[in-house]
Parts: sequence; C-alpha cells; structure tokens
Amino acid sequence: MKSFKVIAGCCLLGLFSSSLLAAEQASCQKARIGMVGWTDVVATTAVASTLLEGLGYATTQTQASQQIVFSGIQRDQLDFFLGYWKPLMDDNIEPFLAKKTVRVLGEPGLADGISSLAVPSYTAEAGLKTYADIAKFRDQLDGKIYGIDPGTGANTTIKKMIDSNQFGLGGFELIESSESAMLAAVSRAARNKKPVVFFGWKPHPMNIKMDVTYLTGSEGVFGADEGLATVWTVTAPDYAQRCPNVDRLLNNLSFTAAQESQLMAPIMDREEAKDVARKWLQENPQELSKFLAGVTTFDGKDGAAAVQAALK
Repeated sequence: MKSFKVIAGCCLLGLFSSSLLAAEQASCQKARIGMVGWTDVVATTAVASTLLEGLGYATTQTQASQQIVFSGIQRDQLDFFLGYWKPLMDDNIEPFLAKKTVRVLGEPGLADGISSLAVPSYTAEAGLKTYADIAKFRDQLDGKIYGIDPGTGANTTIKKMIDSNQFGLGGFELIESSESAMLAAVSRAARNKKPVVFFGWKPHPMNIKMDVTYLTGSEGVFGADEGLATVWTVTAPDYAQRCPNVDRLLNNLSFTAAQESQLMAPIMDREEAKDVARKWLQENPQELSKFLAGVTTFDGKDGAAAVQAALK
C-alpha cells in the first residue's frame, strides 16, 4: 500500500509538472518582437521570425524608437529586441538597465560592426579624413551633418558635439531623417562629387554600393577603437525562465557584418524581408544548424527538422 501511494504521488507530481510546463509554453507561443527601422535590425528580425514560425510560434513585430522599444519590454508589451547597438544606444538603455527592467544577453549577435561619422572616399581624398577636418570644410558641406532618425543615440552624440563645439562643430546643422532619406541625400551628393559628412555604419550595403571612408580621430565619441560596435539582444528580465526554448534560439543567433550586409542589400532594393530571410536560410544550412542547436518546436519536437520542412 505504501509503495502504491509513492507511485501514485509520483504520477500526480509528473502530471502536475507537465501542466506547469504546458502553461509556460503556451504563454510563450506568441513572440512579441520590438524593432527599429534600421535595415540590419529588420533583416535579423526577419530571420528570427522565420525560424520561430517554422518552430510553431506566432510572431508580431512592433517598429518604434529605441526608447519606446525598451519601455515596451519593461511594461511586458514586448518580449525581445535584436538591435541594441553598443555603445551607440548606451544612453538610451541605461535607465532601464539601472532599474533591471530589461536584460541583455551574454554574447553579442554581431561582434564586428562600426558606427561613426563617414564620408565618400573622394571627400577623404580631398582632405577630410578626421573629425577635426570637418570644420575646415564647413562651406563645402553647407554647414550640415547628416544623421538618422530623431531620438537615436547617433543623433544625440552628434548634437552633443555641435552644442559643445567639439572639433569646432559649433553652428553646424544636424539633418535628422530616416535611414533611406539620409542615404538618398548622400547619393545625390556623390553623383556631383560634393563633400558630405554622414553617420555611417556596418553592416550595411552602403559599404558595398559606395566607396566609404570612416573618419578617424573621434576621441571615442562613438566608442572605443574609432567606433567599433557590437549589437546585442535585449529581453524581458525573466524571459529565459519563462521561455527557455525561444531564449536558447536568441542566444544562438549571431551574424558577421558581411552576412548581415548580404541580407540587407535585397531588402533595401525593396524585396520583402521575410522572403530574403527565407532564401538566405535555405542557402546557408550551416548557419541554420548553428541557430537551431538545442532548440525544439513549440510542442517539443525536432526543431531543425520542422524548420527545414517549413523552408521547402
């Protein structure tokens, strides 16, 4: 009788544990992804979404400013964000890290990026090679520096340089616009071989389509090593405990700047991001295997087999 009670108790415990596991999985079935309108983030988000949907999850993407994305994670309106550019977004994420309302994964999703002021190489050949050279070309530049979306860490850094007259930039005008609008302005200048200074970064097809020179002598304004950048994934603080399978996938996701530039180029040529991600995954089985190591489907089945079948 005693052994029966023990066995029965174990069975009940197993059933109880299974019900808890099912509840955890059900709460994670819908992955709510935050994103900014930067093409590299659009590309990596498309890859993550394609993988998750192949694994039986539903995904939604919410595009907003960095601050709104971090706030959305803090308020349990979003689950994760694949685009924390460090150190570019450090000021914007710091209040959330201080309150421990967001969590940054332990390894970057991109380790070889750069973010800094840049010029077309013909401008560098004309003598504008360093941050200190910008002021010398004030007239040729029409006193303008081209930034990206309002509220971004890049624009904040540029504004600080202008407001403090760092590098003699006092009086310059920061042109804030979308990524595409900024690149269109740079392309117009390039067609006329006109000097132009803009915020540049890689990974990005701009480094393939244009001959770009990144300025030196930045004094660390965009981070150490002349703007060396890494990109990290941010989740809700307890996401690994609540959704360990999705969290494992997020930890597996890593790209090189060259890979992301390959993904970004067709998206910038107006191909659908999901179609680009699907094709890239089909053509890169070794990366697919790396991403799915130890990852299962939503209902606990072979993750790699499910995604491979979904990609056919």
